[in-house]
Amino acid sequence: MIENQIIIHVDMDAFYASVEMRDDETLVGKPLIIGSMPNERGVVATCNYEARKYGIRSGMNIKEAYNLCPKGIFKHPNFDKYRAVSSKLHRILESYTDITEYIALDEGYLDLTDVAASFKEAKETGFEIKKRVREELSLTCSVGLAYSKTAAKTASEEKKPDGYFEILSREDFIKLVIDRNVRALYTVGKKTAEKLHMYGVDTVRDLQNKSDFVKKFMGKQGEYLIDLAFGYDNRKVTPYKQEDAKSISKEFTFQKDVSSFKFLDDVLFILAFRVEERAKKLGLYGEGVSLKITYGNMKSITRSMLVDECSNDAYTIYENASILLRNVKKGEIRLIGTGIYHLREEEGRQLSFSDIFLSEHDVISKKVENKWQELKNYYKIDFDELRNSSNRLKTYEYIEKMREVMESM
Repeated sequence: MIENQIIIHVDMDAFYASVEMRDDETLVGKPLIIGSMPNERGVVATCNYEARKYGIRSGMNIKEAYNLCPKGIFKHPNFDKYRAVSSKLHRILESYTDITEYIALDEGYLDLTDVAASFKEAKETGFEIKKRVREELSLTCSVGLAYSKTAAKTASEEKKPDGYFEILSREDFIKLVIDRNVRALYTVGKKTAEKLHMYGVDTVRDLQNKSDFVKKFMGKQGEYLIDLAFGYDNRKVTPYKQEDAKSISKEFTFQKDVSSFKFLDDVLFILAFRVEERAKKLGLYGEGVSLKITYGNMKSITRSMLVDECSNDAYTIYENASILLRNVKKGEIRLIGTGIYHLREEEGRQLSFSDIFLSEHDVISKKVENKWQELKNYYKIDFDELRNSSNRLKTYEYIEKMREVMESM
């Protein structure tokens, strides 16, 4: 356990909707739903507190939201505007400490351990942040002050909107959450909660009472959950550095060097599905896409780019890796690889454009089908077996078949 941490969690209130109301005062006081339109296939990205009174929530099917509140105002999200506001928020937070960790556009942690002499001083900082957000951004945020990341996140949720709450000890945390559902522990997602329910564990108290049982059947994950249930959380606030970020990637080394960048682009398409498979199995999403190239002379280069929305979708990975490929030096290539980095779990990611607009899923699916058909027509190979297999050797076998066909042309 890391002793004497002083951590603040800042969470903007109904961020997307609040930005829209700030910029259009006619929306204030009315139920506002950000997402797709009622006549489109999609979901709710977020909504203001007036809309929440009708039972509307993030991730809800947009038609269900419309049925609950047909007189609500529905607006498409403006991600460029939200990112611009988020950048201003980050500048405010980073004026207090260099140790910041952002979970999404609208929330983040600050480690004040080395800059605040006490919780009392950190509390003053918390209220100053709230004041600056109100004055500089014309928005409100909720602030949680605590001894750990989990407790700080819990605290910021207690008095929303425009709230402040503090949890200064492990005992205070346990007293607050002991009889709440296990999802009150913010690293516990829906799937983990369902698994715990199968073991008869629904509340934090259940986790404590069945700690040995949970550890036995869930291993290290169970040990971590039990620590949380007893208020222990030794995670540090970790500023993002790309060179330190974990990643998921897949590479392929050719038996003979290749120079056809059309072929290399096609290989990236196939490798992207292996990256997607691994990422979805782990429940992780990447904020950036990477490309690795090793030339015949053994010189290696890597290129990377951030994507608009956190993703583990194969076509998104491929599209961005393809852009990177078009900007590298041509030559004889020995190895190619792609992957995602700056990984986020489902609970900590922002809804993407394709999450909100289900029609966008249809567009992407169509692009994927067209690409597979293009490969089939070009290489005269039936890829159905590869598409339905997660076998790594099968992937390599198909890529080598493609190379042989290309060389025979």
